[in-house]
Amino acid sequence: MSVSSNNEVVLEIRDVTRTYEVGTELVHALCGITLDICRNESVAIMGPSGSGKSTFMNIIGCLDVPTSGSYTLAGENVANKNESELADIRNRLIGFVFQTFNLLPRSSILHNVELPLIYGGISKPRRQRMAEQALERVGLQDRMTHRPNQLSGGQCQRAAIARALVLDPSIILADEPTGNLDSKTGDDIMRIFDKLHADGQTVVLVTHEDSIAAHAQRVVRLRDGIVESDLLSSEDVATRMQRAG
Repeated sequence: MSVSSNNEVVLEIRDVTRTYEVGTELVHALCGITLDICRNESVAIMGPSGSGKSTFMNIIGCLDVPTSGSYTLAGENVANKNESELADIRNRLIGFVFQTFNLLPRSSILHNVELPLIYGGISKPRRQRMAEQALERVGLQDRMTHRPNQLSGGQCQRAAIARALVLDPSIILADEPTGNLDSKTGDDIMRIFDKLHADGQTVVLVTHEDSIAAHAQRVVRLRDGIVESDLLSSEDVATRMQRAG
């Protein structure tokens, strides 16, 4: 179900299950999830340990495929793709931001941001321009030649966000994006996500922190492999009521 007023669905999941074999036992990580996320929504995915949150993130991010059910991302049927096809979808349609930054330590920040463009076969002059523009969006235009060990944790996460943005993906998928940062730096990073959302980007945050989820306009909570609740934030409800009134 979607609770967005935007009718353009970018992520459509229908009755998705994921079952793993652990020894002789079957573990049912997801037990039939149906969910829509529309373009320019900001959604937080939450849930306790064992809720299926990580498995669900892996499926959304095309790092795993459902055991059953369907998943369509930006009009492409994802559920039955092979690994090569999934890698192509990840590079074109999804911008990843991880808790651990995942930057190449010996490469400049500019080169780190260029990586998705290299994989996409984009010419060197064009990809350099695109990477520079992405770094400018996150306020790192004066740090392009620095390596990750010359930057603060917050600057490294900004670089990771720039890398996620550089191909203008259908969704930004952020997994605990402030988990390695102090609270003030985390607030700074969340303001970047707020700005991206305000500029029209679709943002999906996977988090266990209520303070991070509060930045989203919608919070989806998982428990025991199913959607326990799917609610608009109180601020977004108030905004929509004002528009309706």
